[in-house]
Amino acid sequence: MPYHRGGDRNGTRRAAQRRDRGQVAIEYLGFLPILLLVAMAAVQLGLIAYTAQQAGTAARAGARSASLDQGHGQACAAAVSDWLADGTDCAAAAGGDEVTVTATIDIPSIVPGWDFDPARKTATMPLDH
Repeated sequence: MPYHRGGDRNGTRRAAQRRDRGQVAIEYLGFLPILLLVAMAAVQLGLIAYTAQQAGTAARAGARSASLDQGHGQACAAAVSDWLADGTDCAAAAGGDEVTVTATIDIPSIVPGWDFDPARKTATMPLDH
């Protein structure tokens, strides 16, 4: 039975483990930009959904206010979050016994180079006579 020194075999194993750890770190650094892009895309999808929800809320608030002859612009803009208010536009159209308000809000982009059409929602309310 040959004599093996435990230190040599363990030392070789430890050196291999250190090299493996370094390789894993390099692979992780290469994969990190992909992870960041996926995370930013997920946040961007959330922003798109939130902006669409805000456009619907603004359109309903504007239509409700216009149906009561209180104007639509102020209520429409007030229903939107402050950081989205600059890119908000509300337009009203009355016809017959109802009023329709369309709210258009610019979708902010956090990913460079990604541009989106604005979120557009419409609400119709009966005129209060």
